[in-house]
Amino acid sequence: MTLPQPPSGRFDGNEHLFPVRVYFEDTDLSGVVYHANYLRWFERARSDMLRVLGIDQRAAHEAGEGAYAVAEMHLRFARPAKLDDAVLIRSHVAELSPATCRIVQRAFRDDTLLCEATARVAFVAPNGRPRRQPRAWMSAFQTVSSQAEGPVPA
Repeated sequence: MTLPQPPSGRFDGNEHLFPVRVYFEDTDLSGVVYHANYLRWFERARSDMLRVLGIDQRAAHEAGEGAYAVAEMHLRFARPAKLDDAVLIRSHVAELSPATCRIVQRAFRDDTLLCEATARVAFVAPNGRPRRQPRAWMSAFQTVSSQAEGPVPA
């Protein structure tokens, strides 16, 4: 018996697409998606984007190299999502530096923008101090970055 796999996203050009469904647990008393759940969906989409790029966050953490931490997050809510809506999270790398990455994410129901977020994530050492991202990760990000391409910093 083949078991179903969890939802997974894919790239369309430099944009990562990740589907989610609105379940009852995602809604508040008024029947719309509770605002904090967009953060959860955006986090899942960012984690999936890294996985699809071949970036193994777990292995880096377990090897003591470090992990990503959200350093900054800006959200703008446009329209509500409701129970049973199919929502598509569209993410792209907008800016890349040796230690950080800025990712723009948008949640859509069909062509309707529901919520937009900009996250700056930093690669941090186990002691919590910023450090350079692994070179292979920078290269992976550059393949899908929307910023002007340049050499991978040493």
